[in-house]
Amino acid sequence: MAITAEKALLNNQSILQNFGLVQEIDEQAAEIISGGYERFTIKNETEGNIYYYVDGTRTKREFAKPGTSSVWTTFGKGTIKFDTDERDDVINWKEYNLDSGRVYAFRENKSTSDPFDIELYAVG
Repeated sequence: MAITAEKALLNNQSILQNFGLVQEIDEQAAEIISGGYERFTIKNETEGNIYYYVDGTRTKREFAKPGTSSVWTTFGKGTIKFDTDERDDVINWKEYNLDSGRVYAFRENKSTSDPFDIELYAVG
């Protein structure tokens, strides 16, 4: 009887250890699925080239042109940094943390009197 109880105890211990391992793997998978990356779309609806950075990576030339859009997938925080003034000799950096699954567009900033000001708007 003592041998069977000992085997049962070891069996239960093994089951609990396996459950702990499965639980840990499930937690890692959930983290990867839910928060492992950010994905969003950036459009350029201005008349000028807009170069910007997403988590430190500069946009490619072909996606800086007016009328273009690009889908970003980043494993960082989803932070965008851009110059709010389209002139080359004036630099005004602005940063936002973007939400995954959203669509954003660069447009003229009509809330200022400066015709060169742009802003990033959530459009979808």
